[in-house]
Amino acid sequence: MSNPRVRRIADRIKVIVAQMLERRIKDPRIGFVTVTDVRVSGDTQQASIFYTVLGADTEAELAGTAAALESAKGLIRSEVAKQLGMRHAPSLEFIHDALPETARHLEEVLARAKAQDEEVAAHRGDTYAGEPDPYKKPHEEEDDLAGVDEDWDDEDDADA
Repeated sequence: MSNPRVRRIADRIKVIVAQMLERRIKDPRIGFVTVTDVRVSGDTQQASIFYTVLGADTEAELAGTAAALESAKGLIRSEVAKQLGMRHAPSLEFIHDALPETARHLEEVLARAKAQDEEVAAHRGDTYAGEPDPYKKPHEEEDDLAGVDEDWDDEDDADA
C-alpha cells in the first residue's frame, strides 16, 4: 500500500464504515465497535477492515458482532461505493483485531515481572558482597621506599 491513492481510499473507507456503524446500522448485536485499520489491495478490489469490540467479555458477544457485521456488509459496501464514486466498489472483509487483547496480555506479564522484581528487592539485604569499600587504593609504600632510597644514597656516597 505504498501508493498514496490507495492509502487515501483506505482512510476514506475507514471513516465511511465508522460513520455507518455509528449512525445507520441499528443491529442490536453490534456492540461498541471501533474500526482500527483498513487495508486495501493495490488494485482497490478488496478491503480488509479491522475492528475491535469494547466491552465484549464473552466469545458469544464477539460472534454476534461478527455475524451482524457480516449481514450489514452489503449495505456498507454500497455506501462505500456511493461515497467514493468508484466504478467498482471493493469487496469488504471484516477481521476482528486482536491487538488490544495482546497488549493487555503484555501489560499483565510486565506487571507480574515488576511485582517479582519488587519482591526480590524487598528480600535483598543491605550488606554488599565483598569489602565495604570495593575501590582499590594505592598502597602506602612510602615508608618502605624511604629506607631504600637512603640505602642507595649511602652506597652512592661510599663509591664517591
